[in-house]
Amino acid sequence: MQRFAKAGVHVAVAGGAFVAAYQLAYWHPRVWWTDAENLATVAQLTFVYAVLAALVETAFRVERSSWRYVSLGDALLLARSSSLTALFFLALTFVLARADGLPRSTFVLAWLFHLAGTVGVRVLWRARFDDSLLAALTSLRPRFRAGTEATPLLIIGPSGDAETFLRDLGRRAEPDYAPVAILSPDASDTGHHVRGVPVLATTAKLKETLKTLARRGDTPRAVLFLCELHEAPEITPEQIGRFKADGVKLLRLPAVTEVDSADEAPASVREISLEELLPRPPIAFDEAEVRAFVNGRRVLVTGAAGSIGSELCRQVAAMGCAHLTLVDISESGLFNIERELAARFPGLAMCEVLCDIRDASRLARWFEQETPEVVFHAAALKHVPMMEKYPCEGVLTNIAGTRNVIEAAEAARAEHFVLISTDKAVDPGNVMGATKRFAEALTRSRSRSSATTFSVVRFGNVLGSAGSVVPIFQGQLERGGPLTVTHEDVERFFMTIPEAVQLVLYATSMAAARPSDEGRLFVLEMGEPVKIMDLARQIIELSGKRPGVDVQIEVTGLRPGEKIKEELVDRDELAVACSENVMEVINNTDHQRFSDVWIQELERAARRGDSDLVRQHLFQAIERLRTSLSVAV
Repeated sequence: MQRFAKAGVHVAVAGGAFVAAYQLAYWHPRVWWTDAENLATVAQLTFVYAVLAALVETAFRVERSSWRYVSLGDALLLARSSSLTALFFLALTFVLARADGLPRSTFVLAWLFHLAGTVGVRVLWRARFDDSLLAALTSLRPRFRAGTEATPLLIIGPSGDAETFLRDLGRRAEPDYAPVAILSPDASDTGHHVRGVPVLATTAKLKETLKTLARRGDTPRAVLFLCELHEAPEITPEQIGRFKADGVKLLRLPAVTEVDSADEAPASVREISLEELLPRPPIAFDEAEVRAFVNGRRVLVTGAAGSIGSELCRQVAAMGCAHLTLVDISESGLFNIERELAARFPGLAMCEVLCDIRDASRLARWFEQETPEVVFHAAALKHVPMMEKYPCEGVLTNIAGTRNVIEAAEAARAEHFVLISTDKAVDPGNVMGATKRFAEALTRSRSRSSATTFSVVRFGNVLGSAGSVVPIFQGQLERGGPLTVTHEDVERFFMTIPEAVQLVLYATSMAAARPSDEGRLFVLEMGEPVKIMDLARQIIELSGKRPGVDVQIEVTGLRPGEKIKEELVDRDELAVACSENVMEVINNTDHQRFSDVWIQELERAARRGDSDLVRQHLFQAIERLRTSLSVAV
């Protein structure tokens, strides 16, 4: 509704409220409108009351609030306006005529009718758009059950979150889901109804609730989790496996960075991936600080088609970057991520660059053209067995390529450069880890002599990334097994791809907010490592099968360069907490004693294809770095 129309309705309601109050203030019927003198008096008083209501409306701009989305907060604002109108009217009538001939109850009744009228018209207007409000007047069961095609849905989570979801779902003409029950973590909610949907029990009584619903013929075919999985005690891998075996969909609400567009329905849901089902608490960061850093900046991501690089692009785009440049050597991968981003963020200014980071001159030209302010360097060769077989390629990409990107970023006057590193860089026993440790030292060594702020983010294994253990296990499971584990005691740190990217963005914003002459190195507090053998058992259970019975687990032996345990901090590094779940490595001086000669030696050997010499030079350089570190500390 237009503002003037809203104000007119409010003034009319105020005038009508006073007339009704004046009439009801007398305990016996009184036909005052037949007396010209009384009619004139009531008309004058009504006019004064309406004018005062209009002045209060104007002063507090009550008419600006949306009628379609009226809430409790709006009702409180209307209560303030009606109270002030009644008080001003009371004061004015006493000052002018001591309110002679005006029953005192008129003031209270006028206030009550005024408030009820203004709230009432807004509620009726909202009901015009929200069918669930009208349905609630006729039945405790909401209209969600009306559609025969709707999927029966069980909601697990706080009743407040359930109410928000149900309200949004109720605005749909044909809801996809028919909520049958709610399980709340708060026992005091049990027995209540949320928008007509009963809260049957707590989350600890999942099995009993499923039996109850089955007896009533309301067996859910989908389960929506409004809480974290680890917060629901009965959501075990075995129970999830039963859900999956029965064809029950496991759903969650999308994160902000997963919403495809501003027009997407608020009640849209996403199916939960296998990585999210693994029993580990997620790690979240303050998005406001990161959004403030990214918003309005020109961002460039190398390795943009990879698992981490593509998620970086999604989150940066969702946070409102001014321009996004995607750099990768994979034609198909770059094509796919560009199409995805163009569909999800149609207003995003974007450029895809098919370029190898080994080609320094072409890379520099693209950087000069794109002029990025923030550079995320995610391009790398990462598979340990492959790098053991092809160490020259690892050096040319992970070391020489990193140097090329750094120099291109400096030449383009980028403000911030971030290297994506790995826990395999700690006490590296393989070529892949050694090249990343070398790249860390190279990146941090540029801080003292550059206007660009350099930082490194180091984290453990990423669930769901290309070639990681979970997709490998899934493929083996689809073939009927066995699942292969290299050693019974192998354990790794894990996080999901969105968590890893959140860490990168959060650490970058921290480095930008508190710049230092030293290249800063951040690591994530990832909790306890996970045994790969236990992970294999859980994945089998999550599929609805029994480990050792339906699917076997086979131990194959450690691969070349593989360690039984990984660490996030080296033996002589010192990590201190700088924020919740984030640590910064200090007293690390390897980057201060870094020598450019080492790169030249390595690159010459790598271009000749001399794998043995590359290994020799690489591990000698790493040993010098770690020896310098131990002496300094």
